[in-house]
Amino acid sequence: MGQLFAIEIIYRGVFQKTLAKNICRGIVLAAHNEGKPGISFGRYSDSPERNGIPAKSFAIVATDDETLEKGMAQYEPKQTDVTVVLDDTLCKGLESWAWYGVHPVTEHLKPGATLIVASLEQPATLLKVIHANKTPYKLGVVRGVTSFSGMWVYKDDHTDVRILGAITKALPEALKLSSLEKYVNNTLKNTLKLTSAKTAYDKFNTIEVKAGQGNPEQLPHFEPLKWEDMRLGVTIPGQPQGGPYPDPVTGQPAGFRPARSTQLKKATTRSFRPVVNFETCTKCTLCWLNCPDGSFDVTADGTYEANLDACCGCGICEAVCPVENCIRMVAEGQFADSSSQYAAFRKDKAAYKKFVDNITVPPLAERSHGYRQKGLYKDQAAKALEVAQKA
Repeated sequence: MGQLFAIEIIYRGVFQKTLAKNICRGIVLAAHNEGKPGISFGRYSDSPERNGIPAKSFAIVATDDETLEKGMAQYEPKQTDVTVVLDDTLCKGLESWAWYGVHPVTEHLKPGATLIVASLEQPATLLKVIHANKTPYKLGVVRGVTSFSGMWVYKDDHTDVRILGAITKALPEALKLSSLEKYVNNTLKNTLKLTSAKTAYDKFNTIEVKAGQGNPEQLPHFEPLKWEDMRLGVTIPGQPQGGPYPDPVTGQPAGFRPARSTQLKKATTRSFRPVVNFETCTKCTLCWLNCPDGSFDVTADGTYEANLDACCGCGICEAVCPVENCIRMVAEGQFADSSSQYAAFRKDKAAYKKFVDNITVPPLAERSHGYRQKGLYKDQAAKALEVAQKA
């Protein structure tokens, strides 16, 4: 039996689906240039990938056909030689509609394998949110802005070939640089992309991450029901109405919090989160009424707080809020956790005001993920290339 290599691509829903598919396809076609058979496939169909739901694509490469067939017998690889995270906000963990609870991005890495993250952050910053792994691994960053497109466009900013260059450096046993060069020359037929791939290969390096190093948070674990434990018929138990939301300072019952699923949370679906200025909130209820996930709690003051375990980051609350800058969508990468904003406000109003006044809010066009207009990323691709060339 020969060798089998598995590469896992973690991406954010439809916003990066084509990018993930192109990377996996590129791995397989490049491997063909050195006589290695391979296959690429996605973890989910279209529906669960909407709204930025985390999803996965895989590329499996083997040294012979028999070994590849053995690898294909699995629903998905249980151990990976390389895991790639295409949106660094997913380093906090990922949860799809098909899973129970949040799962670490390092969950399937073999001991000593490589985690590659597309990011402008340094490895030390990413390790603050990447959950500690039981075994050591290597962490490398492909520097560049997060490449988002959408359902109608593909953002051809060379992220695909830059990631391929990094994979080639991390796993030369599966894919040699010369094979990647042939793929780019013969299939993509783009000399600039070849330069980008080689530059990423030359610049990519990793750090050693020890077992237990990283975010110490213990993620909740849920055991899926066995078939004999399931209820008869196709039924979904309803959620209770909810009840008082205790004041974070006094602990006294006040406000209202809807009941929500304890198994399914949506924090990992967002790349932006709402930040609420409680002092300018007029209690108009529009965010509460329009939130598609019912993620707002009524506070003791009668204002509204986004429950960040339930919020998917769609931005509707910002759009319907009639008060300028009362609710603003802020890049998820600026936050290390999903702690309560209202609790921070009640604890120290002056400090919270300073925080609200100093957060960085990107322009709307830069966080619309392709839903606004078809040609949105034509100019952004050039900017992303410029960042990549300087990295």
